[in-house]
Amino acid sequence: MTTADLATDRFSVVLREATREEHERTESSRFVAELLDGKLDRRAYVALLEQSYLFYSVLEEAGDRWRGDEIVGPFVSDALLRRGALEADLSWLSGSRWRDGLVTLPATQRYIDRLREVCFTSRGAFVAHHYTRYLGDLSGGQIIRSKLRSIYGLTRDGVRFYLFDEIPKPKVFKDGYRELLDSTPWAAGERTTLLGEANEAFRLNRGVFDDLSAGC
Repeated sequence: MTTADLATDRFSVVLREATREEHERTESSRFVAELLDGKLDRRAYVALLEQSYLFYSVLEEAGDRWRGDEIVGPFVSDALLRRGALEADLSWLSGSRWRDGLVTLPATQRYIDRLREVCFTSRGAFVAHHYTRYLGDLSGGQIIRSKLRSIYGLTRDGVRFYLFDEIPKPKVFKDGYRELLDSTPWAAGERTTLLGEANEAFRLNRGVFDDLSAGC
């Protein structure tokens, strides 16, 4: 990826292409494959939601920090927030005291540490993590929801994490998000930071999948 590429291409396209390899590696991880093939029991799914709750809590805390920012504040949308949905799913699946048994996996701790290190001070890093999580939820997450409902006999309860009631047309929302990536007046170096951190986000996420797989 050259400087000329960054200057002339739509940044949303540059970002997608620059992260394609890491994205595909993460999607094809063993844990994801076995979960969606119905080879893991419900406890594995609950473990995924537990770890997700931990890092989404930090990411959404960072979102609150940037909410009023004139540059990246427009990326912060309440319609995307997942922490409440994760709490509802975990309460339904594990009972009201689900937090009592919550254990942070080593890879999740590394993920959280990275979020705290970069997402509260760097606009580009914050958007990188925001992009990799939420656009994934609105895209492949919907396929995952359909499969999990079938595998584990769920309806809305238990898969609220994948439901975006305030986004009736995900494609329209995603198109708007990509247009925002293209039109944001990034400062010098912020695009490069965003590209690098987005790939790091996928690697961190894959690490969580690896830890989850090892525990199954």
